[in-house]
Amino acid sequence: MCGIAGYIGKVPRTEGQLRDTLETLRRRGPDAEGFRNFELGDVSLMMIHSRLSIIDLDERANQPYHFDGLWLTFNGEIYNYIEIREELKGLGYSFVSESDTEVLIKAFHCWGDECVLRFEGMWAFALFDERKMQLCLSKDRFAEKPLFLFEDTNGIFFASEVKQIEALSGKTLEKNLDHAMAYLVNGHKSMYKSSRHFYHKLSEVDFGTNVKIDTNLNVESNKYWQPSYTPQFMSEGEAIERIQAGLVRSVELRMRADVPLAFCLSGGVDSSAMASIASKVLNQSIQTFSIIDSDQRYNELENIQATIDDLGCDHHLIELDSNFNYLDLLDRLISYHDAPIATISYLVHSRLIEAMHKTGFKVSISGTGADELFTGYYDHFLLQIASIDPELRSEQIRLWNQFPAKDVRNPFLQDPMRFVKTPEFRDHIYLNNDEFRQFLKRDFSEAFTEVDYSSDLLRKRMMNELYHEVVRVILREDDLNSMYYSIENRSPFLDSKLFETAYSIPSELLIKEGYNKYLLRKSMKGILNDKVRLCREKKGFNASINSLIDFNNPHHRSFILDDGPIYDLIHKSRIEDLLKKESFPNSYKKFFLNVLNLKMWLDS
Repeated sequence: MCGIAGYIGKVPRTEGQLRDTLETLRRRGPDAEGFRNFELGDVSLMMIHSRLSIIDLDERANQPYHFDGLWLTFNGEIYNYIEIREELKGLGYSFVSESDTEVLIKAFHCWGDECVLRFEGMWAFALFDERKMQLCLSKDRFAEKPLFLFEDTNGIFFASEVKQIEALSGKTLEKNLDHAMAYLVNGHKSMYKSSRHFYHKLSEVDFGTNVKIDTNLNVESNKYWQPSYTPQFMSEGEAIERIQAGLVRSVELRMRADVPLAFCLSGGVDSSAMASIASKVLNQSIQTFSIIDSDQRYNELENIQATIDDLGCDHHLIELDSNFNYLDLLDRLISYHDAPIATISYLVHSRLIEAMHKTGFKVSISGTGADELFTGYYDHFLLQIASIDPELRSEQIRLWNQFPAKDVRNPFLQDPMRFVKTPEFRDHIYLNNDEFRQFLKRDFSEAFTEVDYSSDLLRKRMMNELYHEVVRVILREDDLNSMYYSIENRSPFLDSKLFETAYSIPSELLIKEGYNKYLLRKSMKGILNDKVRLCREKKGFNASINSLIDFNNPHHRSFILDDGPIYDLIHKSRIEDLLKKESFPNSYKKFFLNVLNLKMWLDS
């Protein structure tokens, strides 16, 4: 895990710009740093790297890494590097380190940019090929690692974070107020849904994509990975067997590290399954971290304790302290993220990662992605009802009414036939956006859109959540929160072979007996304790906004109402009127948090 930055263009970067860039990279890579300048005729190339040492701690693995005319800066992990190294040895390659970095560069030397098809991992890398005079940029299949692009009249900049783009270019990027309004009105699911960003002219390498840039600054983009739903006939037993095998393999690969690692443990099935596989199947001695809120709507201590007792693991429990200055933490996170944070969850997540850092861990393992692979949300029940054979609907409706329906607060999801009657009603994800638009000083509207991955409504929704609306946001926030404390985050559910398994299973098998994640739960029988495995209630990794930000606190109110650029976008009087209310719905509390986020970001 590391940070990378670079530039290819006609105006060489200065020593001061290099120094400033390395300074901004320090949290991503405190263990080592390096750079390389190239003069390619009338074009300059700079490659910059900061290293967080995770695999092979020896300095021989430092970057930029050179081999036979190739130069590499790499952020991420190639989890199956041992297997690829053995294959390359069989082809005549020798190795001087135990690093996945050396495996990557020699895999590229052997197979070209198609080497990424062999990788299981997360990555963003820049590789310069002196033989072809070509720069290759690549991003992994799920966009776990960031790689931003910015082009001006001088050339093309690339980096792990926005702040490196600004440091290396010497420019302050212009904030995109249209995107700011979309975030206010439509919430966090709109943050990284499209190619538009919080900054003008900023873009990023897309998931599953290689980008080639030549010395004439011509840019060629190639999509090497495109997700799809390709159902295959299989029995329930076959599906369960394949899921279990895939999960065990994925966790085993992601536990490869030469530094201490720990598991993030909520009370849900996803993170508990990861920890249980590591402990019971792989026979590893593990450490777990949890954070809890006193608000019982979000407190999962009973389920957490059930897993701890079952595994006998060394556990670290953090309790949210209402006296902690969360307003200051929010300000610091926004400054580091170069953007508003997505939800209140990332204030909570930051405290968890900080605890890991203070305890000496450098790798965290989380359950991100399970909801989007195995059906984790209430609307997935209704989308399955709309997607399956009409003859099967009556039984699924009965189970919906018997089990999850009583826990659903979203009024748009009360009718189990919602998506049968009105399939287009998937825009309910922008809850109350019509009301929030009334706070804006100018008209703004943005139609709900989806990428058309499948004709199956359920799978179409799940892949949009995975690649555009939910997981993409989580990964961005997880990466920045973790790197703030120089910790690498890994997500075993985001495994290409596990994805292929999950998206070959017919939709009708995903939700059964009133259970979402039915197959995941079945695959964990005998591995995950039954209290967690069979728990139907979904709380998610969350906390009460009131636990962290007190809107009745005079200091908080004063800060919110201080003049600033935010009030060029919204009516201050409407915020004042809202603050006068004794209480307001939870959706409005989330909106208020977005206002606070945006105010801090615009003030910075």
